[in-house]
Amino acid sequence: MNHLRTVDDVMVHAVISVGHDTAFKDIVETMRMWNVSALPVLADDGRVTGVVSEADLLLNGTGTDPDRATTAGRLMTRPAVTVTKDATIPAAARLMARRHLKRLPVVDGDGRLIGVVSRGDLLKVYLRPDADIAAEIRELITYRLVPRGSAEIHVHVASGVVYLHGSLTDPTLEDVVVRAAGTVPGVVDVKADFTVPVAA
Repeated sequence: MNHLRTVDDVMVHAVISVGHDTAFKDIVETMRMWNVSALPVLADDGRVTGVVSEADLLLNGTGTDPDRATTAGRLMTRPAVTVTKDATIPAAARLMARRHLKRLPVVDGDGRLIGVVSRGDLLKVYLRPDADIAAEIRELITYRLVPRGSAEIHVHVASGVVYLHGSLTDPTLEDVVVRAAGTVPGVVDVKADFTVPVAA
């Protein structure tokens, strides 16, 4: 089952891009035609060298009549903010939020464009059924985190919110279990109510 863990799981492979020599008006027409607000700018070898956005066009085109000399290579913001396909979805989301971006070009190890990921693509992870999330958390806790017989943990998930309750023989396990549950794709929040032994 695909758990939508990385950018590769949700990115779009067909990407519209422009070259360094693409003229201002052709950039505008491409954005309009494909209904996008930014375009990766590629070198001849396919590497992403920058991104040209609607903001770049407005800043450079207002009050003038841009001619053929006003190209993507001159207008673009560089260096481009990119992400690799094996980046985790939370990491890509943090990068987008920090840089105030709606889309990120996805590149291979050589910096060549292989796809694009948007905020909407990243949000697909939250469409996972609650039952799938609960099953993955139970498996994670039972087989990887908690030694057999050291805890009795019940898992319930509603609208992406995880509710954990039960008893732990080791109070230090609570933080470990809560943190681990929070890393499972599709989890919105984790609430825990464990019974733990009181230290003597």
